[in-house]
Amino acid sequence: MNQRALWIGLLTLLPFTHLHAAELTLELGNGSQRLSSTQLLAHPQAQRVKISDDVSYKRSMHYRAVPLAALLDGVQPGDHLQLVASDGFAAELSAAPILSQTGSQAWLAIEDPAQPWPVLGKSKPSAGPFYLVWQNPAASQIGPEQWPFQLTAIRKLAPVEQRFPQLLPAADASPAVQAGFAQYQKNCMACHRLNGAGDSQLGPDLNIPHNPTEYFSGDFLTRYIRDPQSLRRWPQGKMPGFAVEVLSDKELGELVEYLGHMTGRKMQP
Repeated sequence: MNQRALWIGLLTLLPFTHLHAAELTLELGNGSQRLSSTQLLAHPQAQRVKISDDVSYKRSMHYRAVPLAALLDGVQPGDHLQLVASDGFAAELSAAPILSQTGSQAWLAIEDPAQPWPVLGKSKPSAGPFYLVWQNPAASQIGPEQWPFQLTAIRKLAPVEQRFPQLLPAADASPAVQAGFAQYQKNCMACHRLNGAGDSQLGPDLNIPHNPTEYFSGDFLTRYIRDPQSLRRWPQGKMPGFAVEVLSDKELGELVEYLGHMTGRKMQP
């Protein structure tokens, strides 16, 4: 038997999960910890959960999952978390809804290498190996951007306002602009930067060199946010549309107010 054949033979003797187990990194202010999918699938609180109206799969799904709160040792409701995906998506989220015993329930779904999840679409992988899913998301106003999939890391960080002052509106900005800043953090920041500020590596900067309010005239920007493909049909386009159930007309107007306000506050990265 040659060396290559011997190596292949030895690999077949290893457990499948040891070959394909993924790792999730936790950085919660007390050092860095890595948990493999094998460890998480065997977690004492792991159980089978049903997720109705799954944001990524657009249908009901069942997962083996762990309450995310069970993994956040030392995290307090007032803390701020960032959940990072392998494609550069970086969701910003208060710890409060994750730790709450009422309202929405946050679960870390774990893909079993022996029972892989469905793919998300043609030529796309699954939502695994780790995926933040929610039961009863409406109770805590959890939006689609708070369902990050293909997770690689969860970090406890300072709030966005402290980490990225380049995103702050002027102190005398209107209440609508201030509210729009909150909508930006919830719905846009996971994919985009603004003034170079943010940790996402996915979408373009929304102020440098030009703000979308500078090149979308009339109501085209709001129409684009509602349904990007209706204005710019592009098979590779990744931006989802934001339905009125997710972002109300009032909230969308506030978001556009914030973006317009920031045209006067451009800062080079």
